Amino acid sequence: MQIDVLAFGAHPDDVELFCSGLLIKLKSQGHSIGVIDLTRGELSTRGTVELRSKEAQEASTILNLDIRENAGLSDGDIIVDLESKKQVIEIIRKYRPKIVLAPYWEDRHPDHISASQLVSASFFYSGLTKIKTEYEAYRPNNLIYYFHHEVAKPSFIVDISTEFKNKLQAVNAYKSQFFNSSSDEPETYISSPEFIESVKNRAKYFGFQIGVEYGEPFFVKSAIKLDNIIEIFA
Repeated sequence: MQIDVLAFGAHPDDVELFCSGLLIKLKSQGHSIGVIDLTRGELSTRGTVELRSKEAQEASTILNLDIRENAGLSDGDIIVDLESKKQVIEIIRKYRPKIVLAPYWEDRHPDHISASQLVSASFFYSGLTKIKTEYEAYRPNNLIYYFHHEVAKPSFIVDISTEFKNKLQAVNAYKSQFFNSSSDEPETYISSPEFIESVKNRAKYFGFQIGVEYGEPFFVKSAIKLDNIIEIFA
């Protein structure tokens, strides 16, 4: 099964928080979408692996994903070694996405940095025929980065005003991780009500940058090819 756009995240809920608005929009436009969680989030202060898996399934339904897989790498110890690269290469070759989404390489969380490096390397090496896996060599057309906490100047911002309600619903599927007044688990940076407000405010900020209600920022290393500047800029 070929997937048009495949988004990689270090943990379940990363994609929902930082690039799910784009995925929802792509799905509404008729494109196939998928998510690969690199770890099960087993080191998270709140919740359990089993609970987070159920929450990820609920979020997948809300996002209307075509596929979602967990690579089962070690939370807190994502290593950019040959074994991990071959595992991600296998996934890329299996689904043959046109576009891969990956975390931006600068962030406060070491797992997000390592995930970015791992997916970036695997994106390139998946096109090399001498690296043998079950599936044939294949390199997607583009690698696009989404931002976590550290945000550089975006290459482009996507209008997610229509999609934001569903994005927030998918984020809130992770009840164990975010604010829950009835929870008796330890408080964390992301479990406060202020964190969800920051998600809203961030989307409003980037929406403001392009004159809409909500936006999601993205970055690409390469120049962007345009054929019709009137369609884009006029």
